[in-house]
Amino acid sequence: MKNPGENKTLCDKLLTIVDNISDGVFSVDLDFRITFLNKAAQTITGFTADQAMGKFCKDIFRTSACDTDCPLKATLTTGKPVINKPVCITNKKGKRIPLSISTATLKDEQGNITGGVETFRDLDLARKLQKEFEGRFTFEEMISRNKTMLELFETLPTIAESNSSVLIEGESGTGKELVARSLHNLSLRSEGPFISINCGALPDNLLESELFGYVAGAFTDARKDKLGRFALAEHGTLFLDEISNISQAMQIKLLRVLQEKEYEPLGATRTVRSDVRIISASNSNLDQMVSEGTFRPDLYYRINVVKISLPPLRERKEDIPLLIDHFVDQFNRLHRKDIPGVSQPVLEILMKHNYPGNIRELENIIEHAFVLCQDGIIRPEHLPENLQAKGSIPVVEIASSMKEMESLFIIAALKRNDWSRKKTAEELNIAPSTLYRKIRRLGLKVPYRKAKMQ
Repeated sequence: MKNPGENKTLCDKLLTIVDNISDGVFSVDLDFRITFLNKAAQTITGFTADQAMGKFCKDIFRTSACDTDCPLKATLTTGKPVINKPVCITNKKGKRIPLSISTATLKDEQGNITGGVETFRDLDLARKLQKEFEGRFTFEEMISRNKTMLELFETLPTIAESNSSVLIEGESGTGKELVARSLHNLSLRSEGPFISINCGALPDNLLESELFGYVAGAFTDARKDKLGRFALAEHGTLFLDEISNISQAMQIKLLRVLQEKEYEPLGATRTVRSDVRIISASNSNLDQMVSEGTFRPDLYYRINVVKISLPPLRERKEDIPLLIDHFVDQFNRLHRKDIPGVSQPVLEILMKHNYPGNIRELENIIEHAFVLCQDGIIRPEHLPENLQAKGSIPVVEIASSMKEMESLFIIAALKRNDWSRKKTAEELNIAPSTLYRKIRRLGLKVPYRKAKMQ
């Protein structure tokens, strides 16, 4: 048996935990009178525990939902938890504060509902903290906490300062164009245009006219001059995406531009000087293609002055929560919704997925969920069917942690009543024998001498 000092230390630690978590927590009895309010809840509402204790929760939280759509009332009526519902409260000073709230029931030993508990998060504070947090892991429009990506973030400004050609290699959907745009934005050419073209999407004849342009009469439908991408990118940056897909003939024409810094529009009789920085991208291994003879080594060395390799998302899974938050925020603005995020089961599913389509696939998954999720949090049924099939993952809701939360509430009540179980039972409106069973079931250690005094 632990000595009284050890027992009291354990209780103090548990109370410290609930009083120092960043989320607000309060509990009510069946009359909706507040029986517990932690420090975060006091900070957010502006009311002290002494001012709030015994008051109706609607008098402390003052939301429009209190009388018409109270989540806590719905939970006590149905027994079902509410997860991450956005509401707005008015604090003691009259300031409106957006919150994301979750609710659950408190039950006695016989399973009877004796009250409710609500946890809530200050969304204004959460957004500020999120921006501060993301600020350490963002670069231009890219987000990552992966070591390889953070090292890349450090070197990109140096690479951008030069005028050298850059080759970006990575699987489809890894963000190669974002890197190219970042290099342009950080370069001395940032005031000039950034022009991109997908070389793999066009046959040779169209690709040539798109790159170099043409003059009127160059072919049957050429009724007037047209500027090519090189001309449009003058004094700026030209991004050649999927350069590995161009033919040998086009490789020769492109090589001449890079070597001579000049080109001829289709049908023209004289060359045009070019002042363009080239950034290329490939989802194939160009080293291997050179070895196989499918890509010209001289062109490869021209475009590969500096190489950047982007890891696939399956190798940087620590970025998935960051990217999910980013896409949720993006689609909230786009669809004019207020979805707070994804549920724990969804996060577990997304963390286990292999992402053959990389970041673009994750973005599409979240957009799909936004179409199906009308309000509340994104749940597994909102995901594409191929991910729902992976549903061997257990559902984890707020109720699963209620044993721990109930322990904290009882310890706090015991401490307020000088560890008297009789007084604590009276405050909680339960029989002393019920409180004793709860203490035993939850494995709580009440200081020995205080317990004897009751």
